[in-house]
Amino acid sequence: MQLDNTIVALATPSGTGAIGLIRISGKEALKIASKSFKSHRDIDINKQTSHKTFLGWFKDGERIIDKVLLTVFRGPNSYTGENIVEISCHGSSYILQEILALLIKNGAEPAKPGEFTLRAFLNKKMDLTQAESVADLIASESKASHELAINQMRGGYSKNISDLRGQLIHFASMIALELDFSEEDVEFANRDEFSKLLEEIESQLKDLSDSFAYGSVIKNGVPVAIIGKPNAGKSSLLNALLNEDKAIVSEIEGTTRDSIEDTLIIKGIQFRFIDTAGLRDTKDKIESIGVKRTLENAKKAKILLYIYDVTDKNIKGVLEQLKSIVKLNKKIILIQNKMDIATGGEIISDLIKKEFNKLSTPLPASTNEKISIQELKSLLVETINEIGGDSQTIVTNVRHHNSLNKALKDIQSVKKSMNKNVTGDLISVDLNSAIYSLGEITGEIDSDEVLGNVFQNFCIGK
Repeated sequence: MQLDNTIVALATPSGTGAIGLIRISGKEALKIASKSFKSHRDIDINKQTSHKTFLGWFKDGERIIDKVLLTVFRGPNSYTGENIVEISCHGSSYILQEILALLIKNGAEPAKPGEFTLRAFLNKKMDLTQAESVADLIASESKASHELAINQMRGGYSKNISDLRGQLIHFASMIALELDFSEEDVEFANRDEFSKLLEEIESQLKDLSDSFAYGSVIKNGVPVAIIGKPNAGKSSLLNALLNEDKAIVSEIEGTTRDSIEDTLIIKGIQFRFIDTAGLRDTKDKIESIGVKRTLENAKKAKILLYIYDVTDKNIKGVLEQLKSIVKLNKKIILIQNKMDIATGGEIISDLIKKEFNKLSTPLPASTNEKISIQELKSLLVETINEIGGDSQTIVTNVRHHNSLNKALKDIQSVKKSMNKNVTGDLISVDLNSAIYSLGEITGEIDSDEVLGNVFQNFCIGK
């Protein structure tokens, strides 16, 4: 990959703002910037040390474009490991484009998406998991997703993977050494120690892989489907949770015919609530499409809020729906609605408990009066935290998850081979495959294809 050119890009969002930031990286960064920057104190920035900021004019010949602050970062003590110049100017779209055009005229090349962070990776300023966490950090929309990205960027997860890989490499080298001395029947790799290590690594890989179920929903927002019979109070529940009239509420059955979605952050976790069409058999073509979408959303959701009307005389219909919903194998929170206008909800609650002993006790509520809404929010947070368990390291990246699963499969194959006393050369095939998969995660093993997939979704200035 080309690293001898100097790149430039806008590092702040396009559009008008108070301040705009332009970033230049490469060995010619200071030289290119100095062609158009005139310090107020007539300072030559090419001769300045790192991490210094200068006030001056940015000029095209004698024409002044803007008054700017220019900051010098000399490699290797910079984000990319190269010389970097950052220009802070006024956030006018015209000014930003003029400065960019002038820097390109001076010899810089427009940066590609993610190229600054790619250079940081190639210059060993960070590993691949840390580089990916930069994009996650920029995209984080809640406290929980922000904390996951920060923890990954700090490198604890990378160290964990590298340590596992290092131990496997040690035993792989011992087995390879045995193959070199096969005629002398020498054993360098202690099989008891190796078996113990495989057990430990299998357990750790499984924990990491399992944590993805929690990490992915925290990163992208927890999908929560609100389901139930028509007029059970689904739309009212969505409005109560959001504290606004998002969905139309009507006594007419079948009012909600399409899914309505909105997000809410509760105790630092982002939830994506989906109000769905009421579940029932219907001959209405449009409503039947809505019911079909309800079932699709239920399958995709992490948590299901099943709400039923305590005044509904058709208790059997509620129980029949729950039978179908339980088969989806999702986290289910039961909500017993309209407790402000009726009593006797204990009867249906007892029936549900008897029929579905694994389901939690229904939460008595009133969506109209907003009774138990705060309790429901706490219950949602508790439910998603249960999914996370006690894992200290959380996987949020699909690519990492796939590589972990491949490594886990290889380790399990090595274990089977060990139990069958398979020869070292055959064990080495699966062992080296596991080492390769773990190396893909941190970038210790990389390819242009992997790097292309990682950085193509970055913003250009990062």
